[in-house]
Amino acid sequence: MGELFNFYAFGQIGIIVLAIAAFIIWDKRYRKNHGAAIPPGFEKTDEVTLDPTDGRKLRVYYNSSTGERFYHEE
Repeated sequence: MGELFNFYAFGQIGIIVLAIAAFIIWDKRYRKNHGAAIPPGFEKTDEVTLDPTDGRKLRVYYNSSTGERFYHEE
């Protein structure tokens, strides 16, 4: 019975650590692709989207050499 409790406790800790790590990684990726200054090598596209979290209008810029997208607030 004690082994089952230890496995359950470590499983919960593992899920919590995984959730925190996933949030940190997602947050960095989200911030990297949004900003005020458009990085060199990015070209303006016709694509415009609304940010669902706060309703901001974002223009999409595309870097054809890397395939990256950059979102710039209009």
